[in-house]
Amino acid sequence: MKLLDEFKQFAMRGNVVDMAVGIIIGGAFGKIVSSFVSDVIMPPLGILIGGVNFTDLKITIKQEILDAVGQVVNPAVTINYGNFIQVVFDFIIIAFSIFAMIKVMNNLNRKKIEEQAPATPPPPTADIQLLTEIRDILKKDSK
Repeated sequence: MKLLDEFKQFAMRGNVVDMAVGIIIGGAFGKIVSSFVSDVIMPPLGILIGGVNFTDLKITIKQEILDAVGQVVNPAVTINYGNFIQVVFDFIIIAFSIFAMIKVMNNLNRKKIEEQAPATPPPPTADIQLLTEIRDILKKDSK
């Protein structure tokens, strides 16, 4: 039972729950960005480079082998570099999106900190002023 209690305590900590929420939202965000890249960005980019669909780009190392009927006996061996290009674009857009989001959050936090910070330090209290005067008099008399 002690192990179960320790697990409950660990699982109910705020930072574990926050991390779980972040992972779930990150997964959904990744799907959105992947769709944005493959459905919105890549088609025009493919047209700009001559109507090429990136996911179709590949290098065939070994051709497929067909039997007499035309059925595939051994599939072709290919290097699908088009999929790699697609994933690189996904990564760049996700990284830029996260960078932009963190930059906005940092700017908002900086403005909040600047608003909270007092423009000038408050004047010293009366007892501090009195102690300062006494110190100055003692320094003057000791010389």
